[in-house]
Amino acid sequence: MSTAPPVSAATEHAPAPTADPRRWLALVAVALSALVIGFDMTIMNVALPTLAGDLHADTGQQQWIVDAYTVVFAAAMLPAGLFGDRFGRRLTLTVGLALFGLASAIGMLADSPATLVAARAAMGLAGALVMPMALAVIPGLFPAAEQRRATAILAAALAAGAPLGPLIGGFLLQHFWWGSVFAVNVPLTALGVVACLLLLPESRNPAAPAIDPLGTLLAAGGLSALTYGIIEGADRGWHDPTVLATLIGSVLALTALVLRSRRQKDPMLDLGLLADPAFRWSALAATLISLVMFGAFFVLPLYFQSVLGTDALGSGLRITPMMLGLLVAAKLTDRLVDRVGARTVVTTGLAMIGAALLFGSRTGASDGYGRAAVWLVVLGFGMGLSLITAQATALVTLPPAKAGVGAGLLQTLRQVGGAIGIAAFGSLLAGSYRGALDTAGLAADAAHRAGTSVVAADALARTYGRPALSTSAHAAYVHGMGLVLLVAGVLAVLSALLVAARMPATGAPGAAGDRR
Repeated sequence: MSTAPPVSAATEHAPAPTADPRRWLALVAVALSALVIGFDMTIMNVALPTLAGDLHADTGQQQWIVDAYTVVFAAAMLPAGLFGDRFGRRLTLTVGLALFGLASAIGMLADSPATLVAARAAMGLAGALVMPMALAVIPGLFPAAEQRRATAILAAALAAGAPLGPLIGGFLLQHFWWGSVFAVNVPLTALGVVACLLLLPESRNPAAPAIDPLGTLLAAGGLSALTYGIIEGADRGWHDPTVLATLIGSVLALTALVLRSRRQKDPMLDLGLLADPAFRWSALAATLISLVMFGAFFVLPLYFQSVLGTDALGSGLRITPMMLGLLVAAKLTDRLVDRVGARTVVTTGLAMIGAALLFGSRTGASDGYGRAAVWLVVLGFGMGLSLITAQATALVTLPPAKAGVGAGLLQTLRQVGGAIGIAAFGSLLAGSYRGALDTAGLAADAAHRAGTSVVAADALARTYGRPALSTSAHAAYVHGMGLVLLVAGVLAVLSALLVAARMPATGAPGAAGDRR
């Protein structure tokens, strides 16, 4: 089979040939690429307890192992979207997949938290090249009448990646060493590269604005400073000069980025896309969902492994109910949107997420898995309804020439939400855990180590023969987890009310005639 021919600028707006059956096979290849990037956002969570022991990573380092990926991902998304629009979406997608495989190979050989954080940052850069392009190639592959279905399929793959990560990670950790959570990416990305080269047509928009180095620097610096400030705030205190300076610097950098974008004719950050109410509120809903969901993903693996005593595979399997709920919702989303509209579906999904998290926040230290299994099903169903619908609604409103930059903006907002969620909920968990932990009778150094994580407390309890410390650590962790889920649940309910009140009733991902 020969490599698909490039599409010239003149054919940028022409509909894809409907007779070519390869477009659906190409969509499978793109969805696989998006799925790999998606599950890598959460696959680390189930590996964190193992990493904490093998690499001696404390809670802050564990957060950075997760956040380095997310922050770089978000910071590089906007220039990546423009790069694809201008120089070729297939080219950008292929380069991103190749870089992701290379960074994964480095990650699986890491021997220190710093090396692993660097590898995760490189993977975040690669993911930023892949994710917006996976969404942006749809207008070039499908005619308008088929774009709704194709977008929903891809959105489902994106949504499925998050709960799939712990399951895959758990299986790999059960049978191999922790580096296998990176090794699995290498053959998958290689397959994605081959499939993209053979099946995807090239598309580009040479009129797209040039990459803005200063804007890219402002975005990267602002997002990194914001996340760092939130993480360090829990350890140093919110009045610490370094924390305050970092947070103020992030606000200044992001404000400068917005002001710069508003003055430019063709900005890297195209805020004009937010003038469409359907895109604006769908993107905001997707951002809020990401913020809330990443809080839940951060606390669950440690609860399963440290409190309930499961191994890594058992932890992944216990998240399966969320995956099942999501898959059921994915099958129903299109029909529900046709019947009641996107706003109602997104609002209902957010309300279900809120109800699930609030129910989960009542978990006690002596509760078993039964309670979690119930609310995880509801959580996955709500996530499927809301996130798939919100992303699809936003994407089908974009003009084809803005596919890359629009998808980049959407995913940037989502990743910002995820980064803030991980940082804020991680800080809330760490602070509440330390506050509830009983370290009476321990030396100052041991007490400090026990306060860094429940994993460290369990290790000290075994070393010194103090089962009471382990019991206290488990109760303290459940207390912190309950607080995180309570705050996340309240945010989800408030988000549902906001979407119900402000998201336009039109703008559901419908046929071509529904597009604005």
